[in-house]
Amino acid sequence: MLAFEKILYTKREAAQLLSISVRSLDYLIFNQQIPTRRVGRRVLVHRDAIERFARRDHLSIRTPEAPPV
Repeated sequence: MLAFEKILYTKREAAQLLSISVRSLDYLIFNQQIPTRRVGRRVLVHRDAIERFARRDHLSIRTPEAPPV
C-alpha cells in the first residue's frame, strides 16, 4: 500500500498544524490571508496555503486597535 500525504485539510486540522485556534483561522480566511476550497458544504485548506502562511512573517493575527485620542 502506498503512503500519501494529505492535500486538503479541514479547518480544525489546519488550525492544529498552525498552532492557532479555529476562530483565528476563520478570521484569517475571512480576511483572505489563507485561501480555501469548498467541497460541498466542507471548507478545506490546501497544504500549500498552510505552508505559505507559516513561512510568512506575521506581526500579529489581529490588526492593532487605533490608539486612544
